[in-house]
Amino acid sequence: MSQRGGFRGRGVRGGPRGSGGGGPPDSSRGRGSPDARRGGAFGGPGGGRGSPDSSRGFGSSDSGRGGRGFRGGGRPPRARAGVFMSGRPARVDDRIANNSDKALVASFRTQGRQDPDEMPLRPDFGTAGTEIKLRANFFPVRIPKDVLLYEYDVAIAPAAGTSTRRVKRRIYELAEQTPAWKRAGLLGQVAHDNSAKLIAAKRLPEPLTIKVPYYDEDEQGPPATGGKEYTLTIKFIQEIDTSCIEKYTGGDPQYRNFDILPVISALNVIMASSPGRTGVVVGRNKYFFRDAAAPFSLGGGLEALKGFYFSVRPAHHQLMVNVNVCTTAFYVEQNLADAMIEFRNATFGARMNAFCKGVRIRTTHLNRRRTIKDVSRFNAKQFKFRADEYGKDVTVEEYFKRKYNIQLRRPEMPLINVGGKDKAILLPPEVCFILPDQPFRGKLSEQHTANMIITACQPPNVNGEAIVNQGLNRLGFQSPGAVLQAFGVGVGQEMAVVPGRILPTPGIKYSQNNSPVIDAKASWNLRGVKFAVGATIPKMAVLVIKDGRQRDEFAGANDPELREVVAGFRQMCVTSGMRVGEEPSYVEAHLPAKDNNDPMRKGAIEKIRQALLTLKPKPGIVMVMLADGDKAVYEGLKHLCDVFLGVATVCVHSSKIKRKSPQYYANVALKFNMKLGGVNHSLSDPSSVRWLNAMLTMIVGMDVTHPGPGSAKGTPSIPAVVASIDNQYAQYPGCLEIQETKKEMITKLKDMMISRLEVFKNRNKGKLPDRVLVYRDGVSEGQFNIVLEEEYPEILQAFRKYDKPRQPYRPKLTIVICGKRHHTRFYPTEESTAAGDGNPRPGTVVDRGVTAVYHFDFFLQAHGGLQGTTRPTHYYVVHDENGFKADQIQGLTHALSYMFSRATKGVSLVSPAYYADIACERGRCYLRKLLHGITGDGTTTSGSTSEEDVMKEAVNLWRNGVHNDIKNTMFYL
Repeated sequence: MSQRGGFRGRGVRGGPRGSGGGGPPDSSRGRGSPDARRGGAFGGPGGGRGSPDSSRGFGSSDSGRGGRGFRGGGRPPRARAGVFMSGRPARVDDRIANNSDKALVASFRTQGRQDPDEMPLRPDFGTAGTEIKLRANFFPVRIPKDVLLYEYDVAIAPAAGTSTRRVKRRIYELAEQTPAWKRAGLLGQVAHDNSAKLIAAKRLPEPLTIKVPYYDEDEQGPPATGGKEYTLTIKFIQEIDTSCIEKYTGGDPQYRNFDILPVISALNVIMASSPGRTGVVVGRNKYFFRDAAAPFSLGGGLEALKGFYFSVRPAHHQLMVNVNVCTTAFYVEQNLADAMIEFRNATFGARMNAFCKGVRIRTTHLNRRRTIKDVSRFNAKQFKFRADEYGKDVTVEEYFKRKYNIQLRRPEMPLINVGGKDKAILLPPEVCFILPDQPFRGKLSEQHTANMIITACQPPNVNGEAIVNQGLNRLGFQSPGAVLQAFGVGVGQEMAVVPGRILPTPGIKYSQNNSPVIDAKASWNLRGVKFAVGATIPKMAVLVIKDGRQRDEFAGANDPELREVVAGFRQMCVTSGMRVGEEPSYVEAHLPAKDNNDPMRKGAIEKIRQALLTLKPKPGIVMVMLADGDKAVYEGLKHLCDVFLGVATVCVHSSKIKRKSPQYYANVALKFNMKLGGVNHSLSDPSSVRWLNAMLTMIVGMDVTHPGPGSAKGTPSIPAVVASIDNQYAQYPGCLEIQETKKEMITKLKDMMISRLEVFKNRNKGKLPDRVLVYRDGVSEGQFNIVLEEEYPEILQAFRKYDKPRQPYRPKLTIVICGKRHHTRFYPTEESTAAGDGNPRPGTVVDRGVTAVYHFDFFLQAHGGLQGTTRPTHYYVVHDENGFKADQIQGLTHALSYMFSRATKGVSLVSPAYYADIACERGRCYLRKLLHGITGDGTTTSGSTSEEDVMKEAVNLWRNGVHNDIKNTMFYL
């Protein structure tokens, strides 16, 4: 049934950043209230970013929590954690053991003065700490010396209809079967990316075109007449000389600034030739194999598949390939109607477009393959069209009964559109079957994410074994195929062994110089100590949320149990060194029931607003007793209080604080103290304190968060800049902005830096910092130079605002980029140097063997893993006027990882960058509607509103940003 015009539906896919989204108020990412399982202030494990990994995709996460409520999702079997390859001898790679890398770094000092616009060369290697040996998930790549590769561009004509990866892959698959492909000498001699790049082992004849009669996988062959035909035009681009690899990795000074990317890209294409044919490709360099491991049900119509990632990387005197395990969500191969119902039941406010758009299906009544364009607003009972064969208008339900003798069982379900732009073709979901091996590209729900973490979180010995056994085999690296052989490429089968060090545990102190004992997991407790600087709790209010969860909620504002709990919490604040003022005010908000027509729960937020406006005078801080983990309520409340009301809030779960746990009270107190301007703890680490106190220093954290899948098209990106204002490096007020969508560089960085310098100046008796140390999160390796070209000048412009006649203001500036989205993992080689779960111990640092050949970088794992395989953070110094040595910057970064004020443990991302990350997440609360693909009055969605209108709505939602009353505090914690 076809219909021209306006029944094509609306396309949206759902939300926030990354694979995991923003996290519920009490999630393991800690985006809201402190959870007892995170904080650990009194004896439990410390909270904090033990697991930003879980939020950044599922390579091998080291945190998470289990989930409930999805059928079929039982916990997968998990092997006992242990040391990978325990008992096997491990010898540091000869290329490192011979100290040639140290000789290379020493030679930099004799090569003359470096261009200040270049990234700094490595000054030395670190020596602090206990020396250890680690396996790294890198394998040597062998390529013939002085071999030329030939790069070609492939143009596909006509271009119409070839935008999807599936179609391009099919075109190449058919092209390789043509006689012309073989005649041109391409068979077994070329590798391609199924798109526009082709690498050949020899020079190809030109001009070269391949004609490809097209037909789909479910068709026997091209139609006799009228079928599609594509033409591949293969055009020579350049010769690639592989001899440059040896010179670059060997440290030849003439190759220091050589662009090695074309060679690396070519080798990645070559090495993808085998898994690209046998696996399902997801994103860049991730390959999934259905028969590699049994899928794990995530519920809601999705399942998790295991796969492997690889990427070719240069290292000292060796080209390497980085191989890691990965996990992603796929659609369950099943009836579409069943899947839609599962998805709808899995999440409140679930939108079908988020689930269905782009899915390939097979129709059961005609056995044809189609792609879902969107989901219609009509169901089979409602939608009528002209059926010429019956001479009248009929509903879809009637048509299927008369035409196919199919009585629809679910005619009330929305129809799906499998037509084109100009012609909608609407089908009932129950006559559609989801085809296998399709990754889910939307935003995972909270429960999907929790279940994903369960299956992705495997201990290091399990992941290591999977890499060396299954991974190398599945990726075609154990027995090279024809293409690898044609290029002479081989992969070593032993993981690299590199030197590492375990840094000394940084010292921290509380009031009266009390220093707690830090355990082997980098955590401590607050027994017997008071905050370094206790804040004063001004007029406090308690808001009780009533949302139909009678078992978990307090009875109301006058509930004696509530008063007892609040009194217990206030006593904990006193015990912790805070000053507590008058008795709090109490108010309650009865929220309207959840309604699928109001997924953002605007009605609930309005009730909360009305309740808070009854508080006179305005309180200094509000303790919010949440009924449950409803993200819509949490995010809406933060938007309301941060932007419109200008009041600090701390959210807790009623069911958890009811337990009257001193640990939970203490976790909440950590946040109260910081939001009110106190200092929880400070550094007593001698070397770090010495460096920080030598000159007036400001430490800055920066990050940018982007709209995720399913956001309204044009939804802005949100940058955050936080900066220290005291000599204890504890308080980091921050500022937020909105900027053009998906732009990584910070557009208004000059103004944001000026605002941070102003706050610093006001808190330091008119003095500006003599040094500025920036930790920049969220920049991919390919954008490091853009930071120098675009953001560095903006920071300098901010400094120039404070120039005086003949006295320019030029603080010494260092910029360090922090990376978590990488696939490097380290495995201890001995039980004696490993943590109890087989992971590296907290404080493990690596700067040799698998780091940059010339530049100044290192990997640091400051935290103790919670579960799974821990992921270190990659720190890369891209600008340095402070003359840091390796031990200085590594030790300082390690120490600052213990200054995350919301936790009593070392965290995996240096605290200023982590604060910027959290501030970005808070900004997402203000644009939550757009991030969920909802625009206007909520009846339109991401496919039907212009980007200009979306930006206007974002500006309206953003208002003037954070309210003046709280903008110079750590409101975002």
